[in-house]
Amino acid sequence: MELKVEDIMAENVATVKDRGTVREAAELMDKLNIGCLIVLKGNKPVGIVTERDMLKRVVLEVVDPVFTKVHEIMSKPLVSGKPGMTIEEASNLMREKKVKRLPVLKNGRVVGLITAADFVRSPQVIKMMIQKIKKQIYSDVLATLEAKLEIE
Repeated sequence: MELKVEDIMAENVATVKDRGTVREAAELMDKLNIGCLIVLKGNKPVGIVTERDMLKRVVLEVVDPVFTKVHEIMSKPLVSGKPGMTIEEASNLMREKKVKRLPVLKNGRVVGLITAADFVRSPQVIKMMIQKIKKQIYSDVLATLEAKLEIE
C-alpha cells in the first residue's frame, strides 16, 4: 500500500482572511509558532502567506504591516493537493511548482497541510524510502548476478 498525503498531513491548519492586515497575520503566526497561513476569501482558499512573503514583500519593500492587507503580499495562485494523492505525487507537485508547503483541499475546503519537512520527519515516509532503496538495490544486484551468469 502506498502512503497517501492524508497519512502524514497536519490537520489543524491556521487561516487568515484576505482582508486581514499583515500585522495581524504575523501576530497569529508568532502566537501559533508557525511559518504560514492559508488565506481565505470568504471560505475559499485563495493563497498562502509565509514568513518569506513577509520578508520579501513587507520588510524588503518597507511597507507598513499595519495598513498592508494579506491579499497584497500572499503567494498566489494557491498550489494545492488532495488527501488521496500519494506522497510521491505530492513531492513531485511541490518540486515542479517550487513550493515548500502544500495545502490539502477536499471539496474546496482546507483539510490539511503538508510541508517539505514532513517528508523527512515522518517515520512512515522514511520507512517507505528505505523500502524503495532496498528494492532498487536488490534489483541492481540481481541484474549484476544475471549478467555475470550469462558471461560464464
